[in-house]
Amino acid sequence: MTFTPAHVITYPWLVVGVLWVVTALKAKRSLRYENVARRFSHMACMVAAYGLLFRRDLRIGQLGLAIVPASGTADYVGFILTVLGLAFAIWARLELGGNWSAMVTVKEQHTLVRRGPYAIVRHPIYAGGLLAMLGTAIVYGQAGCFLAVLLAFIGWWFKARREEQFMTQEFGDQYRTYQQQVKQLIPFVL
Repeated sequence: MTFTPAHVITYPWLVVGVLWVVTALKAKRSLRYENVARRFSHMACMVAAYGLLFRRDLRIGQLGLAIVPASGTADYVGFILTVLGLAFAIWARLELGGNWSAMVTVKEQHTLVRRGPYAIVRHPIYAGGLLAMLGTAIVYGQAGCFLAVLLAFIGWWFKARREEQFMTQEFGDQYRTYQQQVKQLIPFVL
């Protein structure tokens, strides 16, 4: 059997999943949390997005329509985008350190991180995740995968807005200045 990017595209995602669990153990204690209802809306978007991206059986009807024709070039371009996006997200996660949380929170002794990928975009974990999802969607090539990227964008965009409210409350003008200097999700664009 020949191994192509389509065969191994889930491996980098699994590595990130393990890293996220291991590094979560070193997170600082949370002092303030987001509303549970808002958390649910984000999680619903993300469950749908990852389901569509990785579960072929959910891509029925038009969701199974081939958008990107299967080719070695598309597979390799998609795989490279996936690895680059996940590498960017990992870099961001490591820079964030103990300030990281799966939920929107303010941590004990929270610090405003502006170095590394946080000098490029304010939410580099989400930006990297979106790039990786786009790469994976290219490898699989089906409409449902691209819908997954859109759903993830919506979910992360709303979550990023809530995080920014928390950070503005915590850091005030320092965070507002950061917002003016660095784009939210897409360098130089958004």
